[in-house]
Formats: sequence, structure tokens, C-alpha cells
Amino acid sequence: MLKALMPVAVYSIGVFFKKESFKSDTMTNMLSISFGVAIAAYGEARFDVFGVFLQLGAVAFEATRLVLIQILLTSKGINLNPITSLYYVAPCCLAFLFIPWIYVEFPVLRDTSSFRFDYVIFGTNSLCAFALNLAVFLLVGKTSALTMNVAGVVKDWLLIAFSWSVIKDTVTLVNLFGYGIAFLGVAYYNHAKLKGLKAKEAQKKVQQGDEEGGRLLEEREGGDVEGKKNESEN
Repeated sequence: MLKALMPVAVYSIGVFFKKESFKSDTMTNMLSISFGVAIAAYGEARFDVFGVFLQLGAVAFEATRLVLIQILLTSKGINLNPITSLYYVAPCCLAFLFIPWIYVEFPVLRDTSSFRFDYVIFGTNSLCAFALNLAVFLLVGKTSALTMNVAGVVKDWLLIAFSWSVIKDTVTLVNLFGYGIAFLGVAYYNHAKLKGLKAKEAQKKVQQGDEEGGRLLEEREGGDVEGKKNESEN
């Protein structure tokens, strides 16, 4: 539920890096999402302050990563495709994850004699992670980091439903009420973003039509001038 704050974090960091333009109505919408998430967190049956701060830190770092990916994919003079971006980003991720793995998880695995490396499980997991990263790069490159996070609200709903039905996590009415407010805010942003994209496409078509009309008019005027010049020479 706290991941519903991702659009807020991505929008704020996008404004800071000048990848998103600041709009008061958009910021109001983001604050409503934050309000709903705060209610959802307050209604948590097993509330833990340290866990909340860890998740908020993860949201901030993930938002920064996505905005930097957007800069990497769309900045002038770079324009990397998704495969090339993964070629450069994946080794960095491996290096940064390997250090905490050595000190945090490896000692536990070493002391657990029952652990066995399952090539099928780890292989399919790696394949899914590669497909996920490739899809993220494709979507961010075609749209923006903020659009990707807003679209991810469906995934969050599925995660909550899975946790409640399969893992039997406790979901309170306050949880659902707060997340419902956040979901409405995200849905409104999604609608506004889609409306803006349609308006931009229509404006682009009008501009292309005006440019084509101006070019035809210039060609016609040039032809008329050339015709009059030939008549005068004759």
C-alpha cells in the first residue's frame, strides 16, 4: 500500500530534474494520494515505524532510479535503446547488490546446511527479472517514469488481493479506505495524463497540417512566379 506513494515521489523528483513541469492541480492530486496512503499505513494491523521508514526510503530510491532511467533513454545526444541500457545498468546493479549480499545473506546461507541451489527456480527468476527490466525500459522510453508508476497501481491491487487471500495477511477497513482514496487519486491522474496525451497528439497533427499547407502554398507561389518570369522572357 505504501508503494502508492511512488507517483508522488517520481513527480517530485521529476520536477527537481526538470523532466516534469510543476502544476498546482497535479501536486494537489499527488497530495491526495499521500493522504490516502497515510490513512492506509495508520490502519495497519501490525504497524512498525522502522519498516515504514525502510519502505519510504525504498520508494525514494526507486523513484530516483526511474527518473534517471528516463533521462538516460530520452536525453538528447544519448537515446539508448532498452537492450543497450540493460547492458550498462545490469553490471552496476550486480556490483551494488553483491556487496550487501556478502555481508547479510551469504553468512546465513553458509550456516544453513539444508540450502541447495535450485537452478530451475533461480533461472526462471532471473528470466522474469530480465523481462521485467526490459519492459520497464521500454515503457519509460516510450512514455515517462511517472506514467509507468501510475499504471502500476493495478499490480498493487493484485498484490494486496494475493496477500489477503493466499498469505492470509490482515487487511483492515481503514487500510482499504485509505488505499481507496489513493487509488482514486492515481486513477484521476491517469485520466488527466491520457487526456493531455490526446490533446498533444491532436495539436501535433494540426501543426503538421499547417506546415504541409504552408509548404504547398510556397510551392504554388514559386510556380506562379516562375511562370510569370517565363512569360515575360517570351
